[in-house]
Amino acid sequence: MNDIAVFADILLPAFVAGLLVICTHIPLGFKVLSRGIIFMDLAIAQVAGLGALFVTVVIGEQAPPLLTQTGATLLALAAALLLLRCERLTQRYQEPLIGILFVLAATAGILVLAGDPHAGEHMTELLSGQILWVSREQLITSGGLTGILLVALWVTRQSHAMFYALFAVAITLSVQLVGVYLVFATLIIPALSTVPISHEKRRLKVAYALAIVGYGVGLSASALLDLPTGPLIVWTLAICGAITASVAKTQHKYSV
Repeated sequence: MNDIAVFADILLPAFVAGLLVICTHIPLGFKVLSRGIIFMDLAIAQVAGLGALFVTVVIGEQAPPLLTQTGATLLALAAALLLLRCERLTQRYQEPLIGILFVLAATAGILVLAGDPHAGEHMTELLSGQILWVSREQLITSGGLTGILLVALWVTRQSHAMFYALFAVAITLSVQLVGVYLVFATLIIPALSTVPISHEKRRLKVAYALAIVGYGVGLSASALLDLPTGPLIVWTLAICGAITASVAKTQHKYSV
C-alpha cells in the first residue's frame, strides 16, 4: 500500500474521528476545568467502556454496534446522574466520589472479563482506542451526533443537570472512537494549557488549534514510527500543551 493509499484509507478517517472528538471536548474541557471536576471525564469514560464491555460479553463479539453504544450510553447516563446527585449532597467530597466511581468501574471491567481469553485485547482497546480502524459508517453516525450535541450544549449552556447528561453522551461517543486515554487528554490538556490566555475567544481558538496539531502530528508520527496511535497522540498533545502554556505565559508576562 503506497503513502497516498495509507493516508486516504487509514490516516484521513482517523484524523476526521479526532476532529469530531475535538469539537465537543474543547468546550466541555473548559467547563470541567472551571468547575473543578477534572477527573469526572475519566470516571464517565470508564463507566461507558464498562457498558460496552458488558454488552460484548453478554451478546458476543458480533453484538450490533448500536446495541453496544446504547448499553454504554445508558450506563454512562446513570453514572452522570449519580454524580449530579452526589454533588447536590456534598460538593466538598465530589472529587473523592468521582475517584471511587472510576476505580469501581475499572475493577468491574476486569471482573466482567475474567476468564475471557481476549481480556487483554479488550482492555487495550478500551483504554487506547482504535482510532486507526474507524469505519465510514462510524464517522457518519458520530458526525451527526456531534452536531446535535454541539447545538444541545449551546441551547442548554445554563442548565447544570443537562451539562451532566450531555457530558455523559459526548464521552460515551468519544470512548468508542478514541479510547479512555485520549478522551481525558483531549478534554484536559488544551483547557489547562491555555489558562494563561485571558481573552476567552482567543483561548478557545488556541485550544482548538493545539488539539488539531496534536492529533495531526501524533497520527503522522504513529504511521512513520509504527508506534501505538492513541498513546502517541496523548504525548503529542502533552508536548503541544507544554509549548503553548510556555508561550502564553511569556506573552502574558510581557503584556502586563
